[in-house]
Amino acid sequence: MDLNPIIAIFLTSFAISFLAVPIIIRKALASGMTGKDVNKEGKPEVAEMGGLAIVGGVIGSLLLAVALQTFFGYPFKLAEILAALLTISIIALIGTYDDLFSMRQAVKAVLPMAAALPLVAVSAAGSTEISLPFIGQFDFGIFYIILLIPLGVTVASNLTNMLAGFNGLEAGMGAVMFAATLILSILHSSTEMALIAASMLGALLAFLPYNWYPARVFPGDIGNLSIGAALATAVIIGNLESAGAILVIPHVIDFFIKARNGFPSTKWWGELRAGKLYPAEGKVRSLAQFVMSSFGGISEKKLVLVFIVAEGLCALLAIFLYGRLL
Repeated sequence: MDLNPIIAIFLTSFAISFLAVPIIIRKALASGMTGKDVNKEGKPEVAEMGGLAIVGGVIGSLLLAVALQTFFGYPFKLAEILAALLTISIIALIGTYDDLFSMRQAVKAVLPMAAALPLVAVSAAGSTEISLPFIGQFDFGIFYIILLIPLGVTVASNLTNMLAGFNGLEAGMGAVMFAATLILSILHSSTEMALIAASMLGALLAFLPYNWYPARVFPGDIGNLSIGAALATAVIIGNLESAGAILVIPHVIDFFIKARNGFPSTKWWGELRAGKLYPAEGKVRSLAQFVMSSFGGISEKKLVLVFIVAEGLCALLAIFLYGRLL
């Protein structure tokens, strides 16, 4: 695999996102598009919809990849990259609508299935097998195309949207997630997967300094949903779906804790006391609150670092199981 175009995609995505974030912050504050930072004293207002910069970096850099093939013959499967662009763009549109008008949870949970149709179209002529740890290849046949791909996009985008709400959490975990995805794509010589991973990695790393504690901007649903959609798209195209499942283990654990508590829309955050966060009302309703409780109170910055380390361990496991390292 020629790494030079992959590096170009990464740098382009980084540059677009890094330049776009300050503009979005300024426009969001001027228009009142803000959200409360509920884990801070006084709950200050912070600019929302920073995910526009993330999505802009991804779309812009992948369009560069299309140009590289069109004018310079860079070899990759154009249909798969166009399908990825369309799927991520549809998910971003869903997230934008939700940020602006607040979509019903039930609708938001199933609507991403429609965004998977471009991936279904390009996968219909490809492999329907999934590599399972310690088992090997298992062929799901037609169910892979009509069921697993739509479910994969829907589940991944909703999972990354649920484990959120703390400064640097989504972008930090996402950066680790896509760094691992990029490494796996290179080890497996999957150019298309590498292009998607590099575009999202660059965008997230550019966004992270603005989102790190104390955050100047939130990614919003447009950013959070797109992270999961891009991961699902990358591993489906790279035929490493099981590796993708390992990368969202923390999100799955958070899902089950929240499911047990009826998917709370409030009081999932922490109560700030003497610089540390504790579960609201002393009840654990999420994985983040479980961490707060386990540490007997923890600062927001350290809480996020715990999650980034946990994601790093998942990344190492995925690379160990699927990396084919020599």
